[in-house]
Amino acid sequence: MTKTTIGIFGGGQLGRMMAQAALPLNIQCIFFEASLDCPSAALGKIISAKSDDALNKFIESADVFSLEFENTPLTDVDILTQKKNLYPPRQALAIAQNRLLEKALFDELNIPVAAYRAVDSLLSLEQAVNDLDLPIVLKTATGGYDGKGQFVLHEKNQIEQAWAELGPAKSLIAESFVKFSREVSIIAVRGQDGEIRTWDLAENHHHHGILSHSIIPAPNSQALQPVAEDYVTRLLNHLNYVGVLTLELFVTEQGLYANEMAPRVHNSGHWSIEGAICSQFENHIRAVAGLPLGSTETLKPTVMVNIIGQHPNCAEVLALTGAHLHLYNKTERCGRKLGHITLMPNQQEQLSDLCRKLAVILPNPLALTSDMCID
Repeated sequence: MTKTTIGIFGGGQLGRMMAQAALPLNIQCIFFEASLDCPSAALGKIISAKSDDALNKFIESADVFSLEFENTPLTDVDILTQKKNLYPPRQALAIAQNRLLEKALFDELNIPVAAYRAVDSLLSLEQAVNDLDLPIVLKTATGGYDGKGQFVLHEKNQIEQAWAELGPAKSLIAESFVKFSREVSIIAVRGQDGEIRTWDLAENHHHHGILSHSIIPAPNSQALQPVAEDYVTRLLNHLNYVGVLTLELFVTEQGLYANEMAPRVHNSGHWSIEGAICSQFENHIRAVAGLPLGSTETLKPTVMVNIIGQHPNCAEVLALTGAHLHLYNKTERCGRKLGHITLMPNQQEQLSDLCRKLAVILPNPLALTSDMCID
């Protein structure tokens, strides 16, 4: 097999895990990243985005390119794609960077979404409140992650406050508040030959806007799985997508509603490293490199838990039978994702007990809630 080098925009933990999956395939990853001490530094060469002629050096350093975060500058992508291939395609990246474009694409493909309005002034925000009723969620159309760049309006007297906080962004989107019972995500991969494979739905739980933990397969999701697969397949084919794509969804009484898509490997898919025959990271690397895709079959029921803010006692975690620890080489900071733990006991009935034991070990009890247990 000819050795391939993949250039990755970004050097965070997603790039780190992509590189870990690439090495057994004799594929090397190189990263375009501002920080030389990023999580991916131990897995491949870092080309500092701050250095002279950095982008051109990066372009010349690899055979094919990908990314680990959707806010990769389109100006860089445009220069790159004049010479080399980028997967996923530019169109997917541009749409994912703008919530208004994203919602318009969902509408075009008949993927249900909450009612929304574009907002670019205080007057248009007032009109959106009248059109959509309260509560609504006001978001910046670009940027924002892990709950940032959002304001939930419950009362009309909050309109001026919401505009004062988010209005300087100028381009905003107001969405009707979706009454949902839970959040799920579908992760899929599409190869260069058009083959598509999907993983089981994950049920996702958040704390302060940050993913706390995911349960796989999502409980009581047999009827939801084919619907979610249909929606993500529409997106993949329409975009002529190559690589892993994630679609976040709300479960409502009216069915599944799309929240947003992520053109990359996703936090709710970290479980697949141990929990699936072929992980999201390996299949993404396979797709980018033009290799056959691997099976996405789930090996056994799994819970993935994020380590947020503080590191646990690693020895205590590793003493739990069925616990797999992944650390990202990041310093502690409030709200920062430092690693994750995948729980996979031999017997399904042991999973809830294992979750309870882990909840006691983690230094931040707010990262876990009682709904983690899956009795």
